Amino acid sequence: MRWLHIYSSMFGLVAILFFSVTGLTLNHPSWMLGSVSREDAAAGVMDKEWLGTSEKEPSKLEIVEFLRKQHKVRGLVDDFTVDDQECSITFKGPAYSADVFLSRETGKYDVTQRSAGWVALMNDLHKGRDSGKAWGLVIDVSAVLLIIVSVTGIALLLYLKRRRKKGLLTTVGGFVLLLIVLWLCVP
Repeated sequence: MRWLHIYSSMFGLVAILFFSVTGLTLNHPSWMLGSVSREDAAAGVMDKEWLGTSEKEPSKLEIVEFLRKQHKVRGLVDDFTVDDQECSITFKGPAYSADVFLSRETGKYDVTQRSAGWVALMNDLHKGRDSGKAWGLVIDVSAVLLIIVSVTGIALLLYLKRRRKKGLLTTVGGFVLLLIVLWLCVP
């Protein structure tokens, strides 16, 4: 049990530290530690063939890859809407978004990219917002590590006869305090 507790704690140390710090920044957004928002706009013209016609669908892959190459648009495609006159695309990533509006008739387009500072990036990663499946797996593995650390810590406490009573009283006290705050202070 001690071996599992020590090594799961050490393996998950960086994840535990990351989620602890970002928990604080999420809880205190007014601290604004290095939070800088930026918005960039651009315009251009692309090949009208890619935009299709009323009978032919747009070439979505070519359009998206063109925008990535030409304007360094990043993130996942969150929405790609097509109507008779216009295509609109929304890209999203942690602390990032881009909106693109394309005229199907002329091939002209407008790109607006918004990015926030590193605190917003860390907060979005904490929540798993627009961060993809791989990062979602990191969050899940971190949660499992925290569960293992907690359960093995309690098991070790139960094994130590001299500290068992004080440790269990402290654990119960923490749980009761959490319930009191939840009951009395949370609207």
